[in-house]
Amino acid sequence: MTGPDAVTVEATGETVGEAKWAALRELEQRIPGLDRETVEFVVVSEGERGLLGVGYTPAQVVATARAELAEPALPPSGPAEEARDFVARVTSAIGADVTTTVSENEGRVTVTCAGRDLGLLIGKHGQTIDAIQYLANALVRSAGGEHVVVVDAAGYRARRAASLESMARRAAHRAVATGQRVDLEPMTSVERKIVHEVLKDDPELETASEGSEPHRYVVIVPRHLVD
Repeated sequence: MTGPDAVTVEATGETVGEAKWAALRELEQRIPGLDRETVEFVVVSEGERGLLGVGYTPAQVVATARAELAEPALPPSGPAEEARDFVARVTSAIGADVTTTVSENEGRVTVTCAGRDLGLLIGKHGQTIDAIQYLANALVRSAGGEHVVVVDAAGYRARRAASLESMARRAAHRAVATGQRVDLEPMTSVERKIVHEVLKDDPELETASEGSEPHRYVVIVPRHLVD
């Protein structure tokens, strides 16, 4: 499908399906009322998985649709556009070859990154992407906005949250079984909050954060050692 009325976008994802979904979302932003059945896809690369989803080669597709019946959608403005522009500038500055898209829903702005250099963007234990997210929130608030900004990378947040929840429950079981405190690995503040939330209602345990940044970590302590 080519011609002056054709709109073509490139998109990446962890799988071909995710890449197609990302392409559809971008086309829908550009073409209101898009008929998804008319979109044509070309799979450039099916991608390759890396260890724990870090450092993988993403799948890449090219999607084309016709736009003769609609005007292009206006780009996001305000906090959403500010957050996306900031993330794009920072990723470029650190040499990460990624693309950014943004969505806004009920006071939550999500900037999603995709591309070849997600490992560089995420950083060890998520330190880089968490730092970018922290600064993006600070930027929006300094401009008077009240939105919460989330910076994600091809589903990294969901995968990491699931991994942390599993780690927290295993460590909690070990603490109860041995009657001894368990120290977890150093984590960012975002990750420590996930662990605290997972275990906050456990009647047999308490959690706390100890140490100094960037080596601050969560400790899981049986209540009999606290009382």
